[in-house]
Amino acid sequence: MDAAIGFVVAHGDAVDRARLSRLRTGAPVPDELLDAAEAGQAAGGGWPAVLGGEVASVDATCFRLAELDDLGALGRPAARHALDWLAARQLPDGGWEEDPRLAGLAPEWARPGDPEARLYLTANAGFWLTVAGLDARAAGPLDHRVGGAYAGVVQAAAHALAAALAPDGSWPSFLPAGWLSAAVLHRQQMYDESARIQAVLAERVPTMSPADVAWLAATLRRAEVGEEQWLLVSARRRLTETQRSDGGWDSDDGHQFDVHTTLTAIRACRPAVTSAG
Repeated sequence: MDAAIGFVVAHGDAVDRARLSRLRTGAPVPDELLDAAEAGQAAGGGWPAVLGGEVASVDATCFRLAELDDLGALGRPAARHALDWLAARQLPDGGWEEDPRLAGLAPEWARPGDPEARLYLTANAGFWLTVAGLDARAAGPLDHRVGGAYAGVVQAAAHALAAALAPDGSWPSFLPAGWLSAAVLHRQQMYDESARIQAVLAERVPTMSPADVAWLAATLRRAEVGEEQWLLVSARRRLTETQRSDGGWDSDDGHQFDVHTTLTAIRACRPAVTSAG
């Protein structure tokens, strides 16, 4: 952990270091850094997939919410506006899909009209609406159900995810859809469905990339899955095995994202700090 912290301090920017500080101690983040992290939001509430774009993206919005969560900013107006936008984008069957206008820009995991992408986006959006409820920071009236003001939206998402599961716990989508779904289902007390997914993931951990393992563990811990669970124990072991000598972990998207991956690993492995989520 000390080596990972040193890597972020040495190679991260001001926002990265603020994320690190809050993950470690729950320290408040300066407003100017929060404003920078929220920049570029579209008028409707989501964030575009490309800088200066006008069409908000479900995938890009979820990515931005993850960064804002590390900064403790899910209660600010920008994140609440984004969560409201996500909730309003839910389809009648409980799922999410990208705007067709993004077809030429979207990566394969977010391609409009693709059923695998649809399941991944449903798991991702459902996860962040779940997290908003866990923190009781969602916009709208106080609601103690999982998801807070978005309880009905999250419940519909969970049922859509459960309906897609095979009897052996596998899912017809990309790998991250597994741990995002497991987190949503766990919070909905659909423990059998969540456990079946976790069993499949546990078999995959030894061959997963460091970035995927860090994302998996950070996601499940954010949903308050017990860190003594076998999947999380094996994930921490895999992170120990794959940490570089400089303290960082390799990103799947190039070394310019190694700091992001390392911050995710720190979130996955750090001692619990209540105020940091």
